[in-house]
Amino acid sequence: MSTRPRDDISAAPCSPALHDERRRDIFAFLREEGRHHTAQITAPGAAWLASAGTHPRSALALWESRPSAPFVVSCGGGVFDVVNVPAMFGRRMLDRLWSEGPGSGPVAHHRGRMLLFVAPGTAQRLPSLLKWEEWGGSVPPLLCHGTGDAITAPPLSPVPAGGAGPRWVVAPDTRHPWLPGPEVLLWACVRAARTTSAATVRISIFPPADQGAKVYDVSRRR
Repeated sequence: MSTRPRDDISAAPCSPALHDERRRDIFAFLREEGRHHTAQITAPGAAWLASAGTHPRSALALWESRPSAPFVVSCGGGVFDVVNVPAMFGRRMLDRLWSEGPGSGPVAHHRGRMLLFVAPGTAQRLPSLLKWEEWGGSVPPLLCHGTGDAITAPPLSPVPAGGAGPRWVVAPDTRHPWLPGPEVLLWACVRAARTTSAATVRISIFPPADQGAKVYDVSRRR
């Protein structure tokens, strides 16, 4: 399982010498001790992403030749699906997954959306599970990417502070990461939706004046 996501997922700009080192052998750099961070992909994590495609070795070679550029990864294939949600709602889902649930798999942020990497088959099952619940419009439309779909993943090199483009919130750091299934994602959606609803409901302890009821000053409670 990946480690808990951090609010600050940016990295400091690299020096020219370090940049050249990454371009020469990005995967050797990722294997160096002390280089592993939640928001930085590792060599085993890159291999896992590539394994979803039909030509993993070619994909890895292409990514290695352009370590600072985003790359396209295939979904499905028995490796992973991706659930694509608005960034704010996705952050609420992550809060619930990490504070009350089992955690999450890899997660990326791109163009105001959170991309949650999930167990194969989730893209097909999650929409039908959501139909069985009544949300009152609290759950925004989810985009579920499965077999035959592809998404844009963050580059192998860390994104400089303030840089545009996709970046990892929870980067893949192992060849076999744990991935939440449809039931776990449904659970997270339910709690994120309830959090959203609770934040928009205004409750007053003061009844209308024409009711003639007593009004208690709760600020004087001991």
